[in-house]
Amino acid sequence: MFREMRRGKQLLSMEDTVAVMDRCTNGVLACIGDEDYPYAVPVSYVYLNDKIYFHSAKTGHKIDAIMNNPKVSFSVVDEDTIVSEEYTTYFRSVIAFGKARIVEGDERLEAFKAFVEKYSKDQPEEDKHNKVFGCIQSYVIAIDIDHITGKEAIEYVKAK
Repeated sequence: MFREMRRGKQLLSMEDTVAVMDRCTNGVLACIGDEDYPYAVPVSYVYLNDKIYFHSAKTGHKIDAIMNNPKVSFSVVDEDTIVSEEYTTYFRSVIAFGKARIVEGDERLEAFKAFVEKYSKDQPEEDKHNKVFGCIQSYVIAIDIDHITGKEAIEYVKAK
């Protein structure tokens, strides 16, 4: 169903792909928006239990698009170094395809705790606890991943 990567030598291992997902802090969510125009929006996220989680306001373009068509893609750029004299960039990135859904209950709490730890781990435990259990004004969305690949510049492959 999903295309094979054209430059297979540049394919990251699953371990390296997960490492990129774990260390990066933002990605671009792409969905089908109004009038079938593509809608791509940067979001903060957490990668947990082989899923991508992000939060969203309960109204707006992003949530409307997801409710109309849950199929999405999500991309993360880990490295993007311009090498002027070679007329190229040395890059490392990940792209995932999946279906987005609103999460509730224990899954929501687990994802929200992971958010708080990733983005505010230096805050006092009581404050983090209050944030996790007190935030009800936003949705937590999961992307159930159907396909994920990482890719890096051939120069990085050759350097290994």
